Amino acid sequence: MQHQTNSFTAILQKNKAILWGLILTVTILWGYAWILMKEVLAYMGPFTFSAFRFGTGSIVLLMIVWLSKKGFPLKQYWKQLIILGILQTSIVFLFVMYGLRFVDAGKSSVLLYSMPMWSSLLAAKFLSEKLTSAKFIGLLIGMIGLLTILGWDIWIGQDISVIFGELLIIIAAVSWAVSNVYYRIKLQHLPKVETNAYQMLFGTIGIIIATVFTEWNHPVDLNVHSIYYILFTGILASALCFTVWFLILSLIDMVTATISTLLVPIFGLLFSSLIIDETMSVGVITGSVLIIVGIIIAQVTSKWNVK
Repeated sequence: MQHQTNSFTAILQKNKAILWGLILTVTILWGYAWILMKEVLAYMGPFTFSAFRFGTGSIVLLMIVWLSKKGFPLKQYWKQLIILGILQTSIVFLFVMYGLRFVDAGKSSVLLYSMPMWSSLLAAKFLSEKLTSAKFIGLLIGMIGLLTILGWDIWIGQDISVIFGELLIIIAAVSWAVSNVYYRIKLQHLPKVETNAYQMLFGTIGIIIATVFTEWNHPVDLNVHSIYYILFTGILASALCFTVWFLILSLIDMVTATISTLLVPIFGLLFSSLIIDETMSVGVITGSVLIIVGIIIAQVTSKWNVK
């Protein structure tokens, strides 16, 4: 299995089209997942859903690790995996899911994907990655696109509960950015499936603890819809996508990888419009175009730093 993984990595290093195909697949799945994350709140509490979601993802990944006859990580990596799990899984999704109680699904995805800005700043500081003019301009245009999508209502006339939810999601974005840099520094050399399996397991334990203390007696409605939401987000949007995400982070520079995730809010807003009738305003369309332009400038006008 390790030989096959190395061969696949070598193919990705030589073929940017396949790598971009993976990035596009991940962003589409994450964009669609935002709709399910919002809709599932009608059936259970946000922390309970997160526990089901990442518990499912952890079980799937651990089964894959077991079937491939991989052992548990060496003890010297447990501390790092626990920290990564808390940053990447516990904090990000506890804060995001609670914030979704107050903020629309589309705008929530926009706020979380301020992550590239924080990742770029941290990468320049701790990874010594140079923020080229093209990447800086692309990132700036992308962030302007996010602000355009959010519109003036984020600055004026906001209910205090909505502001609270938005702040939680921004904190989640910062935590995700920190986890990206921490992974690159501490765990990049480890196998991707095992890394994601154990960080998700430890992160899920943190979510379960929070769920026990806050939603122990809350009603849970398990039906065809809610089970589908759990399975899709747990297996595809979590187990699969975050494994691919760690692979992408290990192959290209931080700025390139994270700027690409600005596509997620576009897909999130598109699916929100198509599935749950959230409005696609002129600001949303204009902001989406700016994000795409920003990504093109950052990628087309500069060479990928493929590792």
